[in-house]
Amino acid sequence: MDIKELTQVMVDLVHSKGWDDQLNTKRPQTLRNLAISLSLEANEVLELFQWSDKPKGKEALSDELADVALYLLQLAQVGGIDLEQAILSKVSRNLQRSWDETNEEGQA
Repeated sequence: MDIKELTQVMVDLVHSKGWDDQLNTKRPQTLRNLAISLSLEANEVLELFQWSDKPKGKEALSDELADVALYLLQLAQVGGIDLEQAILSKVSRNLQRSWDETNEEGQA
């Protein structure tokens, strides 16, 4: 399954729950709400590592990563972002970047 198909799975879930009805839902799919939800889910990933270098269970980590991915897909879809193209473009730009080299002032 590719990103577009996964996005459609998320869109279908949102539609089946009625969350795409901006006026009659407690979970309106706005860019703001989705960005907040994405951040909250990413923090739940961090919570699995609280006080430990290893996550508190592989299944829990799997679930939280899935939540992050689902919100990311929905955020991109609502924002009109071709996530697949955005990722490929960013990887291309990152290939040209250097993170560990220092400039003349000795700063990274």
